[in-house]
Amino acid sequence: MKILAIESSCDETAAAVVENGRKVLSSVIASQVSEHIVYGGVVPEIASRMHAQAISGVVSKAMSDAGVGYSDIDAIAVTYAPGLIGALLVGVNFAKGLAYSTGLPLVPVHHLRSHIAANYISHAELEPPFLCLVVSGGHSHIVAVKDYTDFSIIGRTRDDAAGECMDKAARAMGLPYPGGVNLDRISADGDSSVYKLPHPHVDGSEYDFSFSGLKTAVVNIIHNSKQKGIEVSVPDLGASCIETVADCLVKNTVKAAENYGFDKIVLAGGVSANSRLRKRMAAVCEERNWQLYMPELSLCGDNAAMVGAQAYYEFQKGNVAGLELNAFATMPIDE
Repeated sequence: MKILAIESSCDETAAAVVENGRKVLSSVIASQVSEHIVYGGVVPEIASRMHAQAISGVVSKAMSDAGVGYSDIDAIAVTYAPGLIGALLVGVNFAKGLAYSTGLPLVPVHHLRSHIAANYISHAELEPPFLCLVVSGGHSHIVAVKDYTDFSIIGRTRDDAAGECMDKAARAMGLPYPGGVNLDRISADGDSSVYKLPHPHVDGSEYDFSFSGLKTAVVNIIHNSKQKGIEVSVPDLGASCIETVADCLVKNTVKAAENYGFDKIVLAGGVSANSRLRKRMAAVCEERNWQLYMPELSLCGDNAAMVGAQAYYEFQKGNVAGLELNAFATMPIDE
C-alpha cells in the first residue's frame, strides 16, 4: 500500500511517498529556516505564505522521486493537528483538493503520532506496546503506546516544552535560530558543572514536566553576569541547560517505565536529535537492560515520511476523513 503524505505544521513544507508504513519511496522537504532566522523564530504568517508557495512543487517532486502516478497511490495523508493553524490549513486544503480530484481516501494524521511513527521507518522490527518520550519545540510528553493507534498520556509539560526552553535559552545567549540545534553544537565541549541550575518538578504529578523556571534561571544568570561585568561562558551555560533538561526528561521517563512495567523505550520528536539526551537515555537503558529505539537524525525533525508511516496504521484502523476535514492548532494525542 502506497500513501502520499503531506506535512506543513510549522516551517517545513514536506511530502513523501511511503509503502506499507515502513518503506520510504521518496521524501522531500522545503525548509524555511533562512526566512525566519532574521526574526529569531518562526513567524506564522510568513510560514503560511511560504507553504502555499512551495507545496505544489514539493508534492510533485515527491511523486516524481518515487516514480509513481496517482493511479499507484492508495491514499492521501496529511497532518491536521497540532501546529500553526495557518500552516496546517495550507497542507489540509491541498490534501483535500488532491483527494477530491483523484477520488483517493483522505487520512488525517496527528503530528505527535507521526513523530513516534518515525521510529517504524528507522526500526523495521519495532512494534507496540512501548513507552515513548516525545520531545519537540512545542511538546514534551511521556506516552504509553499500547497499539499503533492507541495512546495514553502518562506525563506532559505544564508550561514550556523542553525544546521551547532550550530555544529561548539559546536566544538569551545570543545564538541564532534554530536555537536548540545551535545550543547543542556550541555546548558540545562545554562543562555542565559550571553553572548550577534548578531541576523543576510538579508537586503531585510525578511524571509531568515544568521548564519555565529553568528557562528563567538561565536568563537571570545572563542578566546578573552582565550587571556585574562578568563574562558568561556560552558553551558551559549551554551544556548546563541541556544537561538539566535531559536530566528531567530521563528521570521522569525512567520512573514511568518502572512504575508502568515498560522495558521498551522510544525517543521521538525534534529534540530527540539532541546529542546529550540521546547519550543519557542510551546509558540508562543499557544500565537497566532495556531496549531503546531512536529515530535516525534525518527523521527527528518535521518530515512527511513519518506522516506516511503513521497514516498506514490509521488507514488500517479505518481513520479516514471527508472533505469537511479541518485543521486544529491543539489536540491531544490520545483523541
